[in-house]
Amino acid sequence: MKLKFTKIKKAFEDFNIITSNDLFNFYKSIDPAVKKTTVNWRIYKLVQSGKIQRIGRGKYIIGKENKYIPDISSKEIKISNLLKKEFPFIKYCLWSTAVLNEFTRHLSAFQFIVVEVEKDTLEPVYFMLKDNYNSTFKKPAREIVEDFISNRPDSIIVNTFISEAPVQNIKEIPTSTLEKLLVDIYCDQNLLYFLKGNELFNIYKNAFDKYTVNQSRLLRYADRRRKKKQIEAFIKTIIRR
Repeated sequence: MKLKFTKIKKAFEDFNIITSNDLFNFYKSIDPAVKKTTVNWRIYKLVQSGKIQRIGRGKYIIGKENKYIPDISSKEIKISNLLKKEFPFIKYCLWSTAVLNEFTRHLSAFQFIVVEVEKDTLEPVYFMLKDNYNSTFKKPAREIVEDFISNRPDSIIVNTFISEAPVQNIKEIPTSTLEKLLVDIYCDQNLLYFLKGNELFNIYKNAFDKYTVNQSRLLRYADRRRKKKQIEAFIKTIIRR
């Protein structure tokens, strides 16, 4: 099988993203009679061998997948155990703003844990956590975040979990995927008002540079949050051929 990977690397060395059509045209330039099914099979073998990786529907980059795996704090583990004990059947996701320091230019002392639960369990989960952690807030207004939570790095914020949000299990704890994290920091400007302008750009740029980002998954979730067009346009300012 003639995958021509060395030539692919050279042909697309200046490309941030390679599409299926790019690869079809590449193989067609070598063999004008090549069939689409043959090219699809070659793409499959390139992915299986780790020479290229799929980052979305019909979108690829050179190299192996570099998956984002955030650190999980002992406090997050305790919170998760509480949730599993008191609400064993709910769907939830929790993450800490501390993970953003990996992508920002300036380290932020403004850190808190976000616990996202389904809408109908928001109230009981909030009161349960409030009984265990004094500095717990339910969907706080921006003024509360600015005036109080910003001075309490141990705070917990209980928020609504968006259905079909892409999560991953780390240490048996459902937490944000990189795609979810990127969409949330763009959308939740009341909660994460300190992430805007150049800082937001830096987070996206560093995330795309350092890890594999599944753009199809990201945009599906952005669509759930009704920000698909805005985020898609924002990404285009960061990733260009």
